[in-house]
Amino acid sequence: QVQLVESGGGLVQAGGSLRLSCVASGRISSFNIMGWYRQTPGKQRELVATISSGDTTNYADSVKGRFTISRAHIKNTAYLQMNSLKPEDTGVYYCNLRDASNYWGQGTQVTVSS
Repeated sequence: QVQLVESGGGLVQAGGSLRLSCVASGRISSFNIMGWYRQTPGKQRELVATISSGDTTNYADSVKGRFTISRAHIKNTAYLQMNSLKPEDTGVYYCNLRDASNYWGQGTQVTVSS
């Protein structure tokens, strides 16, 4: 079993920055993909960014050039640096880890005011 704990959400003005962290613990496969997804009321959860255990990254078009995903392998931690935040980035951000199974964190709220 794998547990994911997110931190770093909060309230920020448009144009500001936040950094999210996700710490994974438990039995984690060496080959995995960690990622961030977000959800707003009435909408489906959507991909923000992913990073593989080989550090291959993938971003949603809406965040390219503004968000950066990274990971510290020894710490089993993934980060999401969010810059130039926009009100439409508001939502609950969930950490995800996929190996042979699929795991989710509890989510952290990000609110961007205009």
